[in-house]
Amino acid sequence: MSALSLLPARRPVPGVFVALTLTLAIGWLVVLLDGGQLFNQSTTVSLLHVAAGLGLVAVGQTLVILGGSLDLSVAYVISLSTLVAAETMNGSDGAVLPAIGLVLAVSAGIGLFNGLLVTKLRVNAFIATLGVGLLLKGYLDNGYDGPAGTTAPSLVQSLGYQRVGPVPVSFLLLVAVTAAAWFALSRTRFGHHLIAVGGDPEVARLSGVRNDRVLVTAHMLCSMCAGLAGIYLASRLGSGAPRVGTEGLYDLESIAAVVIGGTALAGGRGGVVGTVGGVLLLASIDAIFNQLEVDAFFKQVIRGAIIIAAVAVYARRAMRKAA
Repeated sequence: MSALSLLPARRPVPGVFVALTLTLAIGWLVVLLDGGQLFNQSTTVSLLHVAAGLGLVAVGQTLVILGGSLDLSVAYVISLSTLVAAETMNGSDGAVLPAIGLVLAVSAGIGLFNGLLVTKLRVNAFIATLGVGLLLKGYLDNGYDGPAGTTAPSLVQSLGYQRVGPVPVSFLLLVAVTAAAWFALSRTRFGHHLIAVGGDPEVARLSGVRNDRVLVTAHMLCSMCAGLAGIYLASRLGSGAPRVGTEGLYDLESIAAVVIGGTALAGGRGGVVGTVGGVLLLASIDAIFNQLEVDAFFKQVIRGAIIIAAVAVYARRAMRKAA
């Protein structure tokens, strides 16, 4: 039996896009009745900026979850990446490329460490990545009291605020990363092996798949996506921020987006297109509630209800297919 024969359907779950359409339609009507306007340029740009930051992390999170793993260190990787980028640039346009390269190298190293803990030491992914996240938290708390470094003005202007029409450049970066991840999952051996490992690790191993190598690679790519999100946030903030990742709840939010998008937490089923749909759904809810000036607590209650409903729907659908 080949690894290719283990692959389930990888088409994105259309339900998330139906939910997104309904959410935007109902939100537009409610905001209109409240005297506001949802689909103006400022709201659209803000929504896409929010989606860009979360989406970059969520695409990487999709890769590890598809392989049956998880990464809870991404929030701290984001915070560290903003600092590495801003301190390396130190306001110099000529240091943009070295800063980006250093951020990607550091984040890849963290992902490599996560992957080795999970595959070689057989530490549960939840515990391993949480532990690495706490190590990074200790470094950040001990070394930084507040913002540090200065992002290069050219990066602030281009990635942070430049738009093509109403679409921010940062969202176009998310589209490019999503397209690359989709291609890797659907058209490369790595993608086929990753989904096979997430579906059934033992059968994948017997089919000749090198499970450990696949999972380590997925963890490295996940951390690099978090590093890209850190670079983006540094361009928005103009400096490094040691707590921006945790304050933004990027670890839990990214997992929520992946689940809402139809990727199974057990691995082996899902895709990045659905994840982007989940990201846009969460960003749309934020935009609608901001327009309505809804209490932050109530906003989190609604988010939780959506996540629970999404998991219940997908679980029920899986049970029907199994039957």
